[in-house]
Amino acid sequence: MEDSNFRIISLIPSATEILAALGLTSKIVGRSHECDYPPEIIDRPICTSARLNTDASSSEIHSDVNNLLRSALSIYEVKTDVIKKLKPTHIVTQDQCDVCAVSLSEVEKVLTQLAQNSVEVISLQPKVLKDVWTDIERVGSVFDVDSRQLLENLEARVKIVANKTQGISPSKLLPTVACIEWTDPLMIAANWIPELVTIAGGKPLFAKTGKSSGKINWENILETNPDVIVFMPCGFDLNRTHKEAELLTKMPTWKELHAVKSGRVYITDGNSYFNRPGPRLVESLEILAEIIHPEVFQYGYKNQAWKEF
Repeated sequence: MEDSNFRIISLIPSATEILAALGLTSKIVGRSHECDYPPEIIDRPICTSARLNTDASSSEIHSDVNNLLRSALSIYEVKTDVIKKLKPTHIVTQDQCDVCAVSLSEVEKVLTQLAQNSVEVISLQPKVLKDVWTDIERVGSVFDVDSRQLLENLEARVKIVANKTQGISPSKLLPTVACIEWTDPLMIAANWIPELVTIAGGKPLFAKTGKSSGKINWENILETNPDVIVFMPCGFDLNRTHKEAELLTKMPTWKELHAVKSGRVYITDGNSYFNRPGPRLVESLEILAEIIHPEVFQYGYKNQAWKEF
C-alpha cells in the first residue's frame, strides 16, 4: 500500500502523538474525543464519546467507571457510522486499560459492522518506557516511516537526565516521591511513572515500574511521609488538578506531612504529559527532573506544565 493511500483513525491520544511525531499527521482522518495534540488534528472527525460525565467529582467518576465495567459496557462509545464514512485503512487503539481509551475488543466489534474487510488494527500496550519506544518503531514500520532519528532524539534526552541525576552526590539521600493519579479514591500512579521518577533522581513510593496503578490509604501517605508529592490525575489539566489537590488539604493531618511543611507539593498537567505513553513522556521526565531536583534542572516547564501547590 502506498503512503498516499493511508487513512488512519487514532482512538487514543498517545497514538495520535506518535503518528504526528513520525510525520503522519496528514494521514489521520479521524480521532477520539480525547485526542487534542498536536493542535492540527483538532479539525478531524471525532469517532468516540464518553458514557460518563467527566465534569463530575472524582468519586462519582470512579463509581460510574466501575458500574459501566461491571455491566460489561465500555466507558467509551464508538461512532460506527462516522468510522464507516471515513473508510480507514488503519485503526490505532490500545489493549492496556479499559479506562484509558477504547479497547481492542470494542474496535473488533466495530470492524464486524464495516463493509471493508481490509482495515488493519494496531493495538498498543505500553507499560514501561521501552514499550513506548517499541510502539514508535512498530508504528513507523507499519507506515514505512523511519523512526530512528525520532527515537535517537528521545533516548538522548532521557540519557541527559539520567547522567545528571547519577552525578548527584552519593551522600545525598534520594528524595521519596509519591505520585498521585487519583484523589477519591486515593490512587498512586504506576506503569512508566516509577521508572520516570527513578531516572529523574527520586525514589518512587507505593508503585513498581510496569505494574498497574493501585489504591492506597491516607494512612499509607502519613506512614511513609514523602519528601515530594506530585499530583497527576488521569485526564485532568492543571486547573482541574489544582481543584483535586485541594480535596486532600481538608484531611486533618495534611499539614503534618513533610512535603507540605517543606513546600514540596506540586500539581501537573497529567492529561497532556504523564497519562499519555507517547513521545511527550520524555517531557514528563524533564518535568519530574525540574520538580525533584530544581538545583540541577531548569527546562522551563514551570507554571505551564507544573506548578507549586
